[in-house]
This record gives sequence, structure tokens and C-alpha cells, in this order.
Amino acid sequence: MKTRLIISTLILALTAASCSVSNYLQGEKLFKGAEIQIDKATDVKESNANLKSVIELATRPDHNKFILGFPYKVWFWYKIGEPKTDKGIRKFLRKKLAEPPVLSNRVNVKAAAENIQSLLENLGYFHSTAKGDTVNSKQFCKAIYKVKVEPQYLINEVSWVKDSSSALIQLLEDDSKSNSLLNTGDAYRLSDITAERERIGAFAKTKGYYYFHPDYLMAYADSTVGNKKVNLLLNLKHTAPAEARSVYTINSITVYPDFSLGGYFSQNHVLSSKETDGILIKQNSNLFKTELIEKSITYRPDTVYNSEMINATLNRLINLGTFKFVKNKFDTISGHSNNQLAVTYFLTPYKKKSIQTSLDAFSKDNSFVGSKISVNWKNKNTFGGAEQLAVKVYGGFEVATTDSLKVNNNFRAGTEVSLKFPSYVVPFFKIKENSFYPGNTAISMGYEWYEKRLYYTKNFFKLQYEFIKKPSAKTQINFAPIALSYTNATNVTDSFYREANINPSLLVNVYAETILGTYLSFSKFSEQPHHKWYINTSIDVSGNMAGLITGAKYYREKKIIKAPFAQYVKLDVDLHYTVTAGRKKSLANRLQIGLGLPYHNSKALPFSKLYTIGGASSLRGFNAGTIGPGSLIPSALNRGLYQIIGGDMKLLFNTELRMPLTKYISLAWFADIGNTWTKDTLLFGQPGKISKDFYKEIAFCTGTGLRFDATILVIRADLGIPLRKPFLPEKERWVMNKIAFGDSQWRRENLILNIAIGLPF
Repeated sequence: MKTRLIISTLILALTAASCSVSNYLQGEKLFKGAEIQIDKATDVKESNANLKSVIELATRPDHNKFILGFPYKVWFWYKIGEPKTDKGIRKFLRKKLAEPPVLSNRVNVKAAAENIQSLLENLGYFHSTAKGDTVNSKQFCKAIYKVKVEPQYLINEVSWVKDSSSALIQLLEDDSKSNSLLNTGDAYRLSDITAERERIGAFAKTKGYYYFHPDYLMAYADSTVGNKKVNLLLNLKHTAPAEARSVYTINSITVYPDFSLGGYFSQNHVLSSKETDGILIKQNSNLFKTELIEKSITYRPDTVYNSEMINATLNRLINLGTFKFVKNKFDTISGHSNNQLAVTYFLTPYKKKSIQTSLDAFSKDNSFVGSKISVNWKNKNTFGGAEQLAVKVYGGFEVATTDSLKVNNNFRAGTEVSLKFPSYVVPFFKIKENSFYPGNTAISMGYEWYEKRLYYTKNFFKLQYEFIKKPSAKTQINFAPIALSYTNATNVTDSFYREANINPSLLVNVYAETILGTYLSFSKFSEQPHHKWYINTSIDVSGNMAGLITGAKYYREKKIIKAPFAQYVKLDVDLHYTVTAGRKKSLANRLQIGLGLPYHNSKALPFSKLYTIGGASSLRGFNAGTIGPGSLIPSALNRGLYQIIGGDMKLLFNTELRMPLTKYISLAWFADIGNTWTKDTLLFGQPGKISKDFYKEIAFCTGTGLRFDATILVIRADLGIPLRKPFLPEKERWVMNKIAFGDSQWRRENLILNIAIGLPF
């Protein structure tokens, strides 16, 4: 009875509001949308649903939004009223809640029917027809379109018409035989013909036809072949200018590497000139080495114009990171009979040196809050070859917020120096490469002092020598043949040793260790209209050659630099896949698999290489450091004493449904599963060690979140709830039946709020 009363009241309210809207229309009709009635010929294979979705593209205008037949946004439009200024609450509410009425006088069914017919013709449904009419009902107007769809024509043959431009036509015809987008048996579509013209235009520019443009091509469609087929005839327009039919070569290349936007001659600049390998370099000073320009330009004088090489040169110059603006200019040499081009590059460099200071405040999932200050100095052209030298100095502290950790504050300070070369730097070898993206070599070294108050002080030293290669815009390879680090501990306190007497595995935190590493990673991503994916795979090894040379077989048996060296192989796979449904809804997925295998001289991965889990971008129903490895539940004392709590192996899967609520706010529902495990009992005992029943120790959590898009960044808040706790007794790990939102104690222990910047994956 109550339900009926509520429904009746709602209907009466909507009816009254609808009448209120009609009072504002002053006799006009509100457009309620279009109805498409399709009559297919027997040979048409496409479904009615697909045809309607295509035909709707040609119907205009779009109608207002309705709920139960009520145009609620139009109602808001009138009720809010016309804003008196361009700012204020009324302007804001009208923009967010309302929309102007779409009236019947904007509906032109005759023009829309013609658009539908043209659209079907462009898709190969020749001889299809469309008729439109309107139907009025009270204060509403509706468009009715009756569409007769004839069978879609297929391509029977594609051929070129020979004319006086036989060399150019022959070139394009030969290319089309293997690369054409138009193939026999495909459906006729005007969009495919347009795409083929664009492809041909781009191809011609790689063969010296500098002035060629896709608009100079034309295509004839002969639909009289019969049997619902069409012949396509391609040709060059007779109006195409002579220069578009001619091959151009490069006559000269001139580069201004320190070009000022104010011009060279405004301040009586004297330019020095130097020619190298056919390239004339003019600059006010010797700011840039000639070798930098020489290797960045991928073509030379007397070569045929090639747009791919031109684009590669532009991209290489931009990606050097030292030029703020890069512009090229092509001039035809007048009076020259061989169709030649003079090329000029204007390069405006960044300010050579810069310094930045940043101050950050943060909170961690392990109950620590803190602050960090860093000073970054950079030279973007250190030796005249666009080498980037960066020096970073930083310091910070972390303060525990829980009673059990309050006296165990952490302090850190360090420095890092890195030098990046825009080429491959290999001793005794010179690698020449003219790819689209310049290769890079990065050399970095650093030192960090870290004090865990009351327990110990650690010193970290690192040195890395790395190559970065980008075979394409979507692919990157990183190879570090040398990735060295050294760690030792000093000022170990009696408090720490007392704890170590109870738990000897804690001594690993203060052991000295050397990592003799080599690292290789490969990443690639692809983005399509409705889905995108990303994959990163890597292998990290240490101590293989050292173990072979020294004959290491047992834990911490052999040393280098007075410290045992780590021996391990570490493999990682990180896979992301996102499917887009509709305009903005998406289902994002991530799978991470990490496998670390310490051996001989090591029983566990170094602390810096351990896998951790939990927190804002992992298992969001568990705080970082409170779960794993295995069935271990780390205590507050463990979190205070151990440098990192993690495992040698990791499994993590996340899925997240993202739905927009407004332009700036989105809602997400997520589910996360995973855990980490150790290969040995050295660090965390038997509970952390992997076994054949490891799947029984997988954690599971779910939750919901909000994303606030602030344009320059995304602020994220996720509320996670654990559904499976691997640290409980085996038969009690599923805790869904214990959910009690009304219990304050349950909420404190199980509602995990994660606030972070950026999406989790």
C-alpha cells in the first residue's frame, strides 16, 4: 500500500512539473527525439541495431534528457532562471544541472532525411531512401524516419588511370598493390577512400614529392558493374600543379642552434659559421658542438626529400631536452632546374642552468608521517652536446604516530648526481644511429644516510650505468649492464641487539651487502578506441659472474668490498588492460607477477629488492606493512625493526570499474587480490615461506572510491574492506560473514581509507 502511494505521488509530482514546463514553452513543442524505422532488403546482412546506431549520427538535433517522460533538465533551466552575471551560483547551477530546451522549430526532417540518405550512400548502401515526418503529442514533438536500406556494394576492382604523370602514377600503383587500404571484396566506404588518399599522400612525400597533397587525388566509383559491386578508378587531378608531380632533392641544410625569438641581428650579433658533413652551422658562440647537430639530422644534401627523415630529425632535436623551440623551413631554389630545396633549422635553447627546491609532506600506511626537502640543480648542456647534468640534495624525517613506534623516528639525508647523454656512450666504440628517437645513456651515483632512531644507522651507496632505447613511440627498452650498490650499518644500539637475541633474523637488517646487478626491461603500450593495454617485463640479476669466479655456494660465504655479495635472479611482469564502455565508463585491470630467486650466497633478496603489498595502489583493504609475506601478520615491533617487510615473490591482481558522476568527479568500484612470499625462512620464519598451498594465503579485498579530476592531477580516495585475511587460521580466513558496519570496533579494524594522487594503475 505504501509503495503504491509513493509511486502515485511521484507520478503526480512529475505530471505537475511537466505541466509547469509546458507553461514556459508558450505554444512551442519540446523535441522528444527521433524514431528510426528500418525496412531492409532481403540481402542486407547488417543488423537493425547496428544500422540504427549509424543512422542516428545523421539525425539532428539531439533531444533533451527525460526521466519517466519528464524533461527534468529543462525544468531546472526555467526554474533557475537567466543569470544576471557571468559568475555566481545561478550561473553555476544552470551549467551543472540544467540544459536549454530543444524546440520543434529546430527540427528539419527533410534535411535530416537527406543526410541519412547521403550517409548510407557513403557507406555503400546505394539507392537507399529515407523519408521524415513529425508527430505532435501535447507539448512534445517527435521525428519519425522511415528508411529503406538496400544491399551494401562491395569493391570489385581497384585500378589506376594512366596519364602523362606516368612515373608518379606508376610509383603509386606499385605501392598500392601491397599497401592499399582498398581491397577486392571489401565493402565500399567513402571513409576508406579518404583514408587511402591520406596514406598515398604520406607515401608520396617519402619519395621526394614535397608539394604533393592528398587533395590532388581523385577516385571514381563505377556502380554499373552489376551484382552489387563497384569498380574504383584512381587518378591524379589534371589541376594538380607541376611541382606536385616533381621529385625534389635537398640542396643545402643550414642550422641556427642558438636562435633567439627576437632575431639574430637585433643586437648586432656576429655569427660564426662551420660546415660539417654538408651541414652549415651558424651560431653566436660555440654553445653547441657540431657533432650534436650532425648526429641529430638524419639526412644530408643531395639526397631525395623524405618526410620520414624530416620528421625523425625534428623528433630527435625535440627529444634532446635542451631546445625549447624547434622549427624548420623549406625554400625552393628559384631558377634551379633540378627542383631543389634549401632547408633551414631554427633552434631556440632552454636556459642552460636551473635550480628548483621542493618541500613535501606525507603520511605512510605504516603509521609514519613526515616531511622531505630537496634541492635540484640541472645543466641542460654540460659539455656542448646536450648532456644533462643533475645534482640533487635532500633530507627528511618520519615520525611515528602510534604509541608502540613513537620513539622510533626515522631521519634521512642524501645526494644523487646523474649525467644523461643523448647517445649511446660505450668505451672504445662509436655507435651511429639515425632512428626516430635518439638513444640515451644515463650514469648516476648517489649516497643516502638513514637513521632508524634507537636501533641503527645505515649507509647506502649506488652506481648505475644505463642505456635507454625507444624503437617506437610506444616501445622502450632499458638496459643497465652495471647497477651496483653497497649497504652497511653503523651505530647499532644495544636495544636492537637485545631484540636480535630473541629473534636472530633481525640481524639481517644490519648486515653489510653488495649488489653487483644487471638490469633489462621492455615496455610497450597500445591504445585503441575502446581498449588499451600496457606491458612491462624485466629481469634483474646479481652476483652471477662473481659467484662463478669465487665459487660461492653457501649463505654469505664470499665477499667483495668486505661485504657478502647478493646472488639472485628477479623476473617481473606487469600487465594492464582497460576496456572502455560507452563514452567514459571503463573497466581497468592489472596483473603483477614477481619472482625472485635468491641462491648460493643469498637466502633472501636484498631489502631494496623485496616485494611489498598493501596500501593505496595495491591491496587497498590492507595498510602497507600489515599483511604478508604468506600468513604472517607483522607486529608493530616488526615494522619498527625491519627495514622493509616483504617477500621474494609477489602475485597481485586488481580490477576497477570507473564511472563518471560529473565532469570532475568519478566513482570507482574495485576488487584486489594477492600476497607476497619468501623463498626461505630466514627473514620471517615459516609463516612467510611459500609452499604448494600458497593459493590458500591469497588476500582478497573490495571497496569503492572517488576520483576528483583537478585537471593537472587526480586526487583519489578509496575505501577498502578486507574479505579474506590470510593471517587468520585457515578455516577462518573468509570474513565476509563478519561484516558489521554498525560496530565501531569493526569499522576501526576493517575500513581502510586510502588517499593518494593519481590513479592506482
